[in-house]
Amino acid sequence: MKNLIELKAKIENYIEENKGNICLSYYDLDKGEGLSIKGEEKVPSASMIKLLIMATLLKEVREGKISLEEKIKISKDEYCGGSGILKELDPGHILTIKELMTLMIIVSDNLATNILIKLLGMKKINEMGLELGLKNTFLGRKMMDGEAKSLGKDNFTSADDIKNILKLVYKKELVDEKSSDLMLELLLSQHERERLQRFLGEEVKIANKSGDLDFLENDGGIFFLEHKTYILVILVSKASSNYEAKEIIGKISKFIYEEMEKANGK
Repeated sequence: MKNLIELKAKIENYIEENKGNICLSYYDLDKGEGLSIKGEEKVPSASMIKLLIMATLLKEVREGKISLEEKIKISKDEYCGGSGILKELDPGHILTIKELMTLMIIVSDNLATNILIKLLGMKKINEMGLELGLKNTFLGRKMMDGEAKSLGKDNFTSADDIKNILKLVYKKELVDEKSSDLMLELLLSQHERERLQRFLGEEVKIANKSGDLDFLENDGGIFFLEHKTYILVILVSKASSNYEAKEIIGKISKFIYEEMEKANGK
C-alpha cells in the first residue's frame, strides 16, 4: 500500500505540471489494489463507449437474440464521418455482425458502430451500463451526430468505469467466459497504438480501446507484462491540443510501466 501511495503522489506531481483535465484509474490485477485520480469524474467518452456497445451485443448473442453470423447490408443513408474504413467503400457491402463488431473495436469504425447501435437500441445499451454498475457511462447519441450534440446529447464515461469494464473482461466475467475471451482478443488486435503505447516498445502487450474528439484523447487497456498485469485508463480533455493530450497519456503510461519494471528489479 505504501508503494501505491508513493506512485499516486508521483503521478499527481506530473499531472500538476500539465494543462488539461486528466482523469486516471490504475489497478494492479495481481495484487487486487489500485489508485484513482479524478476517476469518478464524468467526461466525454468519445469511442470508449464502444466497449459498452460490444458488451451489450455479446449479451444479446448469449441470450440467443442475435447471431454473430447474421448479415447486414450497408446502405448509403447510414454513412457518417470520423474514424473507420467502411465509409471509404461503396454502399451495398454485406458484413456479418461479428465483422461489424470487429471493425468497431480494432479500427474504431463509426459506421459499423452506428449500425450496431441501431440494431441494439440505445435504451438496451444504457440498461447494460446500469447492470454492470457503471456510474458515469451513458450513450446519448450515435457517432458523429452533430445535430444530437447541438441539442445537448452526448456520450460519457469515467476512468473508473472503463477500469471496471476491463477488469471484468480480464476476469472473464463480462457477459460470460466465451464473450470475455472474444472481447479480449479484439482489444489485443487494436490498431490504435498512439497513446498508452506511445513511448513503449512494440513488444509490450496491451489490450486497449482509445477514443478522441477535439482537444480530447482517451485510452484504457490491460497491460500484460512478464511479471505484472495491470489496467491503466487515462482520459484527457480540455487539452491545449490533441498532440499534447497523446503525449500526456504516453508519458504517464511510460512512467507507470517503468515503475513496474523497477519493482521487478529491471
